Amino acid sequence: MSNTTVHAPYLIIGGGMTGAAAAIGIREIDPSGKIIMISAETSPPYDRPPLSKKLWDGKRTVGQIVAPLPGDVELHLGRHVTALNPDTREVTDDLGEVYTYDRLLLATGGTPRRLPFGGDAVNYYRTIADYRALREDVANGASFVVIGGGFIGSELAASLRKQGSHVVMVFPDDGIANRVFPPDMADYLNNYYREHGVQVLNRENVVGIEADDGWAVVVTDIGTRLTTDRVVAGIGIIPSVDLAREAGLAVGNGIIVDEFLRTARPEIYAAGDVADYPDPALGIRRRVEHADAARAMGRVAGRNMAGAAESYRYLPLFYSDLFELGYEAVGLCDTRLEMVEDWQERFRKGVIYYMKDGRVAGVLLMDIWDRTDEGRALIESGETYTAEQLIGRIR
Repeated sequence: MSNTTVHAPYLIIGGGMTGAAAAIGIREIDPSGKIIMISAETSPPYDRPPLSKKLWDGKRTVGQIVAPLPGDVELHLGRHVTALNPDTREVTDDLGEVYTYDRLLLATGGTPRRLPFGGDAVNYYRTIADYRALREDVANGASFVVIGGGFIGSELAASLRKQGSHVVMVFPDDGIANRVFPPDMADYLNNYYREHGVQVLNRENVVGIEADDGWAVVVTDIGTRLTTDRVVAGIGIIPSVDLAREAGLAVGNGIIVDEFLRTARPEIYAAGDVADYPDPALGIRRRVEHADAARAMGRVAGRNMAGAAESYRYLPLFYSDLFELGYEAVGLCDTRLEMVEDWQERFRKGVIYYMKDGRVAGVLLMDIWDRTDEGRALIESGETYTAEQLIGRIR
């Protein structure tokens, strides 16, 4: 076990897109200050969205998803941070190595939600290692049960089916992407997936996974039993806040930060999937798990660590590919809000506006590309709109 202590002006815990963007942000202000990045993963930082999309259709290779990173960043891979002492500005990893810092970024992301059963039989899809394991399963002709109908579940089911695999989706909601799309469109997506050869079992909860002579048997609450080669779960993540909580930092939906992405300890910042931050355009605190947010927030955090004083005010976009359907969206796209639908081709091409108190809170663009800036402008304006004023506004 190592007993060494190393010091860096900038210490980043987390080796994902947020940490990589922070290192770039630091270098934009400070060209030479030492940066150390500690990551639990054994791979250098990489973009996560292609894991469920572009790696499967050949639009990206594993080598092409490596995230940009200044060449002088000192990477400590395969390390888990076990303790953070804000008073002494010390961090300890699982090998006993101690790191001291002037500025610290918590870019710890999140860990997949896990089922209380199934053990190692379930692939909780999040890393390159998970992708490689699934690729090998596909090459071996495996069948799949995908648990979850949200972003990861819907994208993975489509990607696996396009590889020719037998795929069953199981989820408790009424429809695919139920929290993003209006009920009638979510129902349309159920049938759309079925037309593409995916068996869709909506309104069913998985209550058990059994082993049976090399197979996995997925059991639902209504008694359905699905025998399959592999089980993949895309049921969301839990923000990794334990380190911050144990260090006495305030935690809400994530690690609570101010507009400059600082915690209550001004030398400690948090950004990315783990940050609970104030969104001035929407007038709420929120936590965002999308790649665009990780990059933008990480960069601002890095710049501020190096001496800038920039408010994080960016409205990130997110996107998804569902077989031939695709969309980009910005803001708060949540079906619990009032929705205004403006279809050019019903459920295939058009705009959904998500309204809160008469103002636009989110904009989803189905098969309408490179118009998210117009959506941002509507949200940031803070003006009230009627449904009639929005119809035909973005084409």
